[in-house]
Amino acid sequence: MIAADSSSLIAYLSGRAGRDVDAIDRALGDQQLCLPRVVLTELLSDPKAPPHLAAVLTQIPLLEVAKGFWERAGRLRSRIVARKRRARLADTLIAQSCLDNDLALITRDVDFRAFAEVADLKIVGAPVHRRSRRAPW
Repeated sequence: MIAADSSSLIAYLSGRAGRDVDAIDRALGDQQLCLPRVVLTELLSDPKAPPHLAAVLTQIPLLEVAKGFWERAGRLRSRIVARKRRARLADTLIAQSCLDNDLALITRDVDFRAFAEVADLKIVGAPVHRRSRRAPW
């Protein structure tokens, strides 16, 4: 199994190219893609999202939240912030979900580099730019 971030899913749904998009395509084909629950929330919270998106996304398995998740996420975010790095709450929850499930994260969001440095989050793809909020819909 491998998890995907909203930045890469948006790129995939937009028809963009990249290592992250290729990784999502392979994971979907192998039925190995899963989503941190926050990613599902992020994608479905866009008021411009097409109605059929929910039906598609809810077919992808979601990561479970393990006991102590919120405490671990708080401590993780604290470690990142102490290094004067960006640690958005949603990114922290996504990273902690992956860490708890020992899964790599497909992303193109550079902010996840801090989680890779501090907590050994495995990143697949090319995190080379800031979060893209441009959804294909």
